Amino acid sequence: MIRCYITGSPARLDVIARNLAAGVEWIQIREKDLSARALFELVEAACKLPNPHSSKILVNTRADVALAARAAGAAGVHLPSGSPPARFWRRPDFLTGVSCHSVDDVRQAEAEGADYALFGPVFTPLSKSTRLEPRGLEGLALAAKAARIPVLALGGITRENSAACVSAGAAGVAGISMFQDPLRAW
Repeated sequence: MIRCYITGSPARLDVIARNLAAGVEWIQIREKDLSARALFELVEAACKLPNPHSSKILVNTRADVALAARAAGAAGVHLPSGSPPARFWRRPDFLTGVSCHSVDDVRQAEAEGADYALFGPVFTPLSKSTRLEPRGLEGLALAAKAARIPVLALGGITRENSAACVSAGAAGVAGISMFQDPLRAW
């Protein structure tokens, strides 16, 4: 199971370090309000942290910053739905993911060259509001079956419901809240 920690805002290096030590497979740095340079410096600092499990550091939204940060160790970019096709950002050893909210979105992400999709919200999100209705485990199962790329569950995911998401076909889970609590390490 792939576990993807999406940083809260502001991203904290101590929380990133704790998740790196815990072996979370992917850490997506999500800082929509930072300038390109400040985001690059944050990603660079995160890539310099001890990484005993070779976790992948991804940059949310900013493909330019993710590509610039490759030399520092960034492993990819996560694009919001409606972004230019993933194939434009493809590079060897560079993950490109896309946020998807429907089965058609997942199919489109795969057809356009995405390496993975985050699908949601599966449940009511815990850390942010959205106008999107939860898709439920049934919607997640349909999305996971619709493509060959890994589909990760997003939105309202907890340690308690993560196994149900994987049972529904998700390759893993992504979220903010469930990775923030230092007393509940993965």
